[in-house]
Amino acid sequence: MPALIPLSMYREYPPDEMTARAETFYEEMRRRRTVRDFSPRPVPRAVIETCLRSAGTAPNGANLQPWQFVVVSHPGLKRQIREAAEAEEREFYEHRAPSEWLAALEPLGTDWQKPFLETAPYLIAIFFKNYDHLPDGRKVKNYYAMESVGIATGFLIAALHHAGLATLTHTPSPMAFLNEILARPKNEHPFLLLVVGYPAEEAQVPALTKKSLEEIAVFLG
Repeated sequence: MPALIPLSMYREYPPDEMTARAETFYEEMRRRRTVRDFSPRPVPRAVIETCLRSAGTAPNGANLQPWQFVVVSHPGLKRQIREAAEAEEREFYEHRAPSEWLAALEPLGTDWQKPFLETAPYLIAIFFKNYDHLPDGRKVKNYYAMESVGIATGFLIAALHHAGLATLTHTPSPMAFLNEILARPKNEHPFLLLVVGYPAEEAQVPALTKKSLEEIAVFLG
């Protein structure tokens, strides 16, 4: 049996305060937008570190924490990542993407060119691990690895937004080039590339709307 300790950190709030806190969080998160125009302004590393700590608190299968975050700020590495990502993206846009997918992307104005991969001060390559190694060398399977890393990534995006930064989730396919460029082991599989920084002063975003509560949720009982 694992050691159990009292649930000492839980905080309960009166219903009115709960409602107010939920509304405040919603209002902050609805301001979040995916940004494709980044400023090269430097971001304090301490902010990135604390946001990564927040990501590391995410729930995950059997508490095996099957994630690895590789934070890239080196200009040479960012250039290599951009070149490799653009090669995959160009192939996707010109040969692999079905017409329906290209039609869905058209309102966003995206193409194979990804200058933000060099402009933004930080790229965070996020990997999931299907298995890991114990200190004694034994191999251990990680359960629900992709689901766990997806939750941790959501925590990270929310933390970065809360800190005052903009993000972009980038998923060139395939992403095996990240293992090669970043010298990651075989048990780490690319999940996504998170672009992080301040938005450029002239940044623009598509005029989008989100689905209503009635469209995304069903209450039973």
